[in-house]
Amino acid sequence: MSDLFKIFTSLSGTYLRTEEEARKKLAQCMTELDRRVDTSLIREAMKAAAMALPYRTVLKDAETAGIREALKGMRETLTRQLLTRTPGHSTCPITNEAALMEIEAAQSFLANTDGILDYAEDAPEQPAPAPEPQPAPAPAPVEVPKVTPAQRRTLEAIRDNGVKFQEFSVGTLMVRVERGTKPRRDMVEWVIKQGWAKRDTSHSLFHGQPVVLTRIGEAILAG
Repeated sequence: MSDLFKIFTSLSGTYLRTEEEARKKLAQCMTELDRRVDTSLIREAMKAAAMALPYRTVLKDAETAGIREALKGMRETLTRQLLTRTPGHSTCPITNEAALMEIEAAQSFLANTDGILDYAEDAPEQPAPAPEPQPAPAPAPVEVPKVTPAQRRTLEAIRDNGVKFQEFSVGTLMVRVERGTKPRRDMVEWVIKQGWAKRDTSHSLFHGQPVVLTRIGEAILAG
């Protein structure tokens, strides 16, 4: 089994399990005749199905085309769709909501699978020996700039409040926090531009990219 297939199977597992659970909950609700239909379960099933469909399709296509070609083809298809597709303008709200979910699912899939095609199809049988560890050079002294109270509060929020950038659909980038006060987006972007903080782009925007302090940002708050 190739490394690429293992990586993709692991990545897809969460979405396929979530879809299965959402469909089971909805099916159970529909069979309980003394209970009203829970519309939130319908939305959850719609969203979970939209998120899982690209992964399920790739796994099916991989049976004949191979995982690399199947994944490459899906990424190309979704990229074309995002470039040409607009949110639905149907008179049916459910149809419009389903269209938005499909766009969101395509963005999530492209973000989550970005770069994995660069991995080798098969891992080498014997990895190259690791080089002897070398002592790390002493860090250069950090010149601490002066900051305004508002800038300091922004840095403190990044340090303490779990600040992250998140985008659920194109053009809706926002700042979210796990706790405490949420700093202004323009202030977070400004301290990143100054090199006092940085955004962890190893995470997808859909799931949230954490913002963390750099050495300069830590030195400012320590001063």
